[in-house]
Amino acid sequence: MTAASASSRTGPWGALLMLAVAVLAACASPAASIPVAEPRLLEQALLAEGVSPADSALVIYRLEDEKVWASGGARIRERFTPASTSKIPHTLLALETGAVTGPEESFEWDGETRFVDSWNEDQDFAAAFQRSTVWIYQIVVPRIGAARLTEGLEAFGYGNADIGGPEMITRYWLEGPLAISATEQVEFLSRLARRTLPLSARTYDLAVPVMEVDRGEGWTLYGKTGWKSVEGQMDIGWYVGWVEQSSGEAPGTYAFALNMDMPGGMDEAPKRRAAVERALRAIGALPVAQ
Repeated sequence: MTAASASSRTGPWGALLMLAVAVLAACASPAASIPVAEPRLLEQALLAEGVSPADSALVIYRLEDEKVWASGGARIRERFTPASTSKIPHTLLALETGAVTGPEESFEWDGETRFVDSWNEDQDFAAAFQRSTVWIYQIVVPRIGAARLTEGLEAFGYGNADIGGPEMITRYWLEGPLAISATEQVEFLSRLARRTLPLSARTYDLAVPVMEVDRGEGWTLYGKTGWKSVEGQMDIGWYVGWVEQSSGEAPGTYAFALNMDMPGGMDEAPKRRAAVERALRAIGALPVAQ
């Protein structure tokens, strides 16, 4: 089956589903071919930023022609706790349900000093997303409610959509049971970039600008980092998002997701975004840094 025929049967991310099938086949048969473009480019980008291709998964998907770049073998389908990358679906659901009135809604700091300095002050919802202010999302997520959370995550196709019991309502995205793979992240983000998730135009109009990370001539980058840190387990770093490029050598919209082992903890955090941006430049999705 071709990627095109897969797309007609499985929706706009058929190429990603074909990729997953091919990866599983490759695991069973070393001679099998994985239909991805120039995987060595991604591996070289990861290595250049100190990320082991053997201990990470990176998937990039161009929406216009369903071209896929991937590194990580079977790990691209392995689910991990999303940590703060879950602020993307949580932000969408908070705005859609009215749990938050808008990006400008303000939250008063409770006076508890936390380990990230920028968390220790009053801030609005937009800043909470951009700073990954956990305590604000621990206020907002229960407002959405368990039923709406489960319904929304399932509608988004967001990993296992498992929020656990009532006792986990402020932690399920930090410790589990919520889990998602790199491929599933890209499927979700592709729908977000296309605006085909079951959301109002208002939600898109309010949420998407909050997710902007950087921009330049002819391109805009949207993204979110994540860091899963649970005692006794390997730390997992994430960087997910999409880039819209209207010029350059390869114009288009590219959804991406990276997860990586972080044995060095937060000291390795800068590698997440650096590795992804290097990979995006390698395939022409971002301009080469001057």
